[in-house]
Amino acid sequence: MSEGIEKHFVCQNRRWTVFALILLTVILGPSCSTRQPHVSLPETLTPLMTYEVISLYPHDPQAFTQGLIYRDGFLYESTGRYGESSLRKVDLDSGQILQQFILDSEWFGEGLTDWDDRLIQLTWREGLGLIYNIEEFSLLGQFDIPTEGWGLTQDGDRLIMSDGTSSLYFLDPQTFVVTGSVTVNDQGEEIDRLNELEYIRGQVFANIWQTDDIIRIDPDTGEVLGWIDLIGVLPEEARTETTDVLNGIAYDPQGDRLFVTGKYWSYLYEIRLIPITNEED
Repeated sequence: MSEGIEKHFVCQNRRWTVFALILLTVILGPSCSTRQPHVSLPETLTPLMTYEVISLYPHDPQAFTQGLIYRDGFLYESTGRYGESSLRKVDLDSGQILQQFILDSEWFGEGLTDWDDRLIQLTWREGLGLIYNIEEFSLLGQFDIPTEGWGLTQDGDRLIMSDGTSSLYFLDPQTFVVTGSVTVNDQGEEIDRLNELEYIRGQVFANIWQTDDIIRIDPDTGEVLGWIDLIGVLPEEARTETTDVLNGIAYDPQGDRLFVTGKYWSYLYEIRLIPITNEED
């Protein structure tokens, strides 16, 4: 990691700030915010960013979240683990599951994205992608993937997939053939364990598995454009014995809202990105 990108910056007293925001939201409801309007991303994104919580929403603590998208007012979620994997349509405000498809017990659900009237879901080690009708939640077909399936997103022209390495793969959304790839790197140092993906404003946001970091990637070159430090977004007070790692990024482009959650988390957070500044400046 370069000296200019110190990805593990931790803001002092953040835990108590987040906890206070949770209490405020519980009292006033999920629509409350610390500022108006709800704008998650500033016009200019800096190399080092952190967050503040705008709102929080209920999230199923039994959901081992592997993929997450926001579309037409609803969340769509892929959950994992053998015998527990599912595809879900979820009401944002209540966290209620509105539709659900239970995967075969031999399939481990992974990344998720949409394409036209379809949902595309990866499996982990089964070498399969799954195609669904977005309205009926019916399984339309399958396709082969050449690697493990981890994260999945799309940029309007192609699907973008991760496999836990430092590679991003591009797939034709009609044939699902791999058409290219890039190696993700920060000033020449490869960044692996790329997991959940979300395409936002021409960049790929990727969670690094088992960390509280999200990186922003130029999909044409693989270059890391910046780091987002999400340490403490789920405070210790909200953790349980089953709470697992951060994993779940969804973006509402119409409302400019950014959502994050994790595996077996009880909350989904709408956050605002803010620059990390050097205290000596």
